[in-house]
Amino acid sequence: MSAQEIKGEDYVVRYDEDSVSVIFKGELALGGPKEYAPINELLSEIADGSPEEITIDLKGLAFLNSSGISMLSKFVLGLRKKKEIQLVILGSNDMPWQGKSLKNLQKFLPSLRLDME
Repeated sequence: MSAQEIKGEDYVVRYDEDSVSVIFKGELALGGPKEYAPINELLSEIADGSPEEITIDLKGLAFLNSSGISMLSKFVLGLRKKKEIQLVILGSNDMPWQGKSLKNLQKFLPSLRLDME
């Protein structure tokens, strides 16, 4: 798996294998678990490789609907079983939804490192 990209009308999700980073940009408002499946599968595939660290960069994501937050929450919960993986989430204080929603993820995975800029 080298660089992988999932594109929609209003968003891009790109995986950079070298840095083990998943970069989200745009606005993500898909219609539920089925539509989020490709992104969820990408995240799961990365975690299955048991890297030391996974970075999820949400700084460029202006909007994430409740289905997307749910998908991300389930992924984070799943990482509790993979204690060897350090999850880093990069967020932006300029995106109103991120402050509260991303802090809640730390409740699911206390070892999560949240870097807000």
